[in-house]
Amino acid sequence: MKTTFDFSGRSVLVTGASSGIGRVTVEMLCASGAQVVAAARNVGELARLAEETGCEPLVLDVGDEAAIDEALAPLDVFDGLVNCAGTTVLERAVDTTAASFDNVMNVNARGAALVARHIARAMINAKRAGSIVNVSSQAALVGLDDHLSYCASKAAMDAITRVLCVELGGYGIRVNSVNPTVTLTPMAVKAWSEPSKRDPALQAIPLKRFAEPREVAEPILFLLSDAAGMISGVTLPIDGGYTAR
Repeated sequence: MKTTFDFSGRSVLVTGASSGIGRVTVEMLCASGAQVVAAARNVGELARLAEETGCEPLVLDVGDEAAIDEALAPLDVFDGLVNCAGTTVLERAVDTTAASFDNVMNVNARGAALVARHIARAMINAKRAGSIVNVSSQAALVGLDDHLSYCASKAAMDAITRVLCVELGGYGIRVNSVNPTVTLTPMAVKAWSEPSKRDPALQAIPLKRFAEPREVAEPILFLLSDAAGMISGVTLPIDGGYTAR
């Protein structure tokens, strides 16, 4: 896989690594020379990813605080973190339940904060500068039908990004978010195959297309790299212009 980045000698933890954007990010990081720990819940997919890329698989549920502490405690300090684990529940605002809201917030916002907390502590203790990239969403920036919990969780993730940027900057740790539109993972291809759903969404995007996973992973690698050495606290829409309207 061609790439313009060189992460030789650097280690990166990627959560949500077994599919979609997380998986492609792992593939690109490994192809760029990084030592990658790929974390997710799907044991089988992690094993396949490890065989294909040489990454180190780590079974992890970021919605479980105890599991985070147990899984990350034995690991060495990292140079980078990509918080890509995520979940969603589609329901009307008037049908939102406490259970569904809490589940989405626990994974998308609380999980990202707790993983970042652990990784940042280790960076600080080792006096190692680094970069954290949170995979947020255009849903953090606009209101979307049937996405109350998801929109709230991704807006919280962007707020977490800003606070981490302010608190960790003095240690040389940069923190940014990427905010993609619909990204054509295999699951998304199926979910958006119905023209009545797909076509209005495409019309709202000035570029008139959805994102490919690589088009999200490449900006993630950029933000992890030295090329983004003065960029921190940013929420970067990767949405073909959707949020410009």
